[in-house]
Amino acid sequence: MARCEVCGNDYEMSFEIHAKGGVHTYDCFECAIQGMAPMCEHCGCRIIGHGVDAGGHWYCCAHCARQKGVKDLVDHVAAASR
Repeated sequence: MARCEVCGNDYEMSFEIHAKGGVHTYDCFECAIQGMAPMCEHCGCRIIGHGVDAGGHWYCCAHCARQKGVKDLVDHVAAASR
């Protein structure tokens, strides 16, 4: 058994994720997301989709990027509905 690095649960079905910077152990996908997913620099939610990168700053969507002053990004959904 291995201990989850987020919640500390010692679980027989834990799993490892090998990523840049090391190996991480989790007991569920929820903990893996909490441990690895970046946070939107505007709203603070975990970015579990593609997100948007604006000059090294990560946002969950173009709306949040615009709220921080980024002008160049457009959500594809918003653009398609215009």
